[in-house]
Amino acid sequence: MILILDNNNNRAIGLNAALTFIGEAVQLLDEQNFEQICSSFDKKECMVILGALNDLEHEAVIKKYPTLPFLLIGETLKPLLSIANVVGLICEPFTHDVTTQLLHDCQQYQRMLPNEHKHAKPHKTFDGLVGETEAVKDVRFLIEQVAKTDANVLILGESGTGKEVVARNVHLLSKRNSGPFVPVNCGAIPAELLESELFGHEKGAFTGAISARKGRFELAQCGTLFLDEIGDMPLQMQVKLLRVLQERSYERVGGTKAIQADVRVIAATHRNLEMMIEQGSFREDLYYRLNVFPIENPSLNERADDIPLLLKELMRRVNEQSGTTAKFTERAIDSLKEHAWPGNIRELANLVERMVIMFPDKVVDIPDLPAKYRYIEVEAYEPQYPEELMERDAFNDIFSAGFSDYDDEPDVEVSQSSVDLLPNEGIELKDYLAELEISLITQALERYDYVVARAAEILGVRRTTLVEKMKKYNLSRD
Repeated sequence: MILILDNNNNRAIGLNAALTFIGEAVQLLDEQNFEQICSSFDKKECMVILGALNDLEHEAVIKKYPTLPFLLIGETLKPLLSIANVVGLICEPFTHDVTTQLLHDCQQYQRMLPNEHKHAKPHKTFDGLVGETEAVKDVRFLIEQVAKTDANVLILGESGTGKEVVARNVHLLSKRNSGPFVPVNCGAIPAELLESELFGHEKGAFTGAISARKGRFELAQCGTLFLDEIGDMPLQMQVKLLRVLQERSYERVGGTKAIQADVRVIAATHRNLEMMIEQGSFREDLYYRLNVFPIENPSLNERADDIPLLLKELMRRVNEQSGTTAKFTERAIDSLKEHAWPGNIRELANLVERMVIMFPDKVVDIPDLPAKYRYIEVEAYEPQYPEELMERDAFNDIFSAGFSDYDDEPDVEVSQSSVDLLPNEGIELKDYLAELEISLITQALERYDYVVARAAEILGVRRTTLVEKMKKYNLSRD
């Protein structure tokens, strides 16, 4: 949830419209109801966009809610960027790439809050043929041209480029679109069963044929039969398929009655059929029967500029299935464009599903991507939290566990009785915790000869955090 508090009504309404347009949940607030509503969202996944105020003070508002990330509107508030939970500054005119980047950083602030462990609660275009590059436009043009006819089509392209999508569009734009579209993966069916699968069989035609059964040709009558991975079809079946394409009739296995094949055949393969012909593993006459109208499906590497549109479409499909989605920053998309995509659109779809699982309803940046997709060097955003949050986190870690975490550490001398017995005159808790923190940091540094990375690891903090603590308490080797 994005909360907007800005007494500049026109600016607030414009920002609300822009964020709503990109699918964000937004709520406009005023100074009277801000504290009540903001308190109800404390420790929840929300952020505040802060603009002009009349009665409240900006610094006081920001520091009152250290668990909430704030974005500021306007250059006049730039000095407040020094406050830890102020993530960034938005300036007019609002731009999509800058805004989504700042939203991602706000989510990172909340995701990495100390002691806040959040767990995710366990269109019809050319019917899926998404893209605006010249390569995709050429494919659309070829589909429109061949769909008007009954010519056989051979779709070529690497695995994962969406050859079946092309075949479906040929069917949907043809006069056969009211008939069935029947796909068959020739490489997934054993050679001895492929004939029965394509042409059907009569009862008793072979052992196990206890009843007559229609084949895929018969099921596709008056429609389209899509033969995927035609290059994996055995030679003996290639002969029988050629006969059907020539004579437009076939017989069931074990039958004698000729059945007319009123079927359009579309074939597809990722193999080089001309090379297979030279090697003798594919029939040349069948190749020319199928290759009446070839369509070369481009690889994703050839149409990298379509990745933003493909991401949008794939996110829509994932959202329909799971109810969750995600967004990518502009620089994350630029990084994805640099990838070679050997698995093509199938690989991209797998990545989208993985990112939605890992970052549901979040913004994905380059550091969030798997390592092999990071082609742009960026510095990951590391939140800096107000001191009171860090102290409260340390206090909770120490006292909620009753110091039991230190039982296995012989060098950490903490007396249980000293915690249980509060002196009658009381103590200065902040000073006590500071002394304890100094003692533990000093012991860790001395144990590892002031190697900060090792000391940070044993203390369970980031190296940068330990460096700041050392500066604060003047804990150098000297």
